[in-house]
Amino acid sequence: MKKFTKTVKAVFFACFLFFDFMLLFGLNGQAYIDPSVITYLIQIVSGVIISLGAFFGVYGRRVKKVLSKKLGINENAHKEVESDDVKIW
Repeated sequence: MKKFTKTVKAVFFACFLFFDFMLLFGLNGQAYIDPSVITYLIQIVSGVIISLGAFFGVYGRRVKKVLSKKLGINENAHKEVESDDVKIW
């Protein structure tokens, strides 16, 4: 049974390599690029940029917080803080 599964894996791997090389090293390709394709590409690129910005915005704060705790950095050490007292005449 083990020999059969090794053979099947080898066949699948060979087929994968064959189709991979066929796609990568094809000689000629003719295609029409519709103007709407550019719009889709702009949407994809902007979506990726926005999602990366959100990801680094959220996780960047967490990383900064962890690093400041480990390094002993206090951002509010030299800031003046106003009191919360409300004075009414």
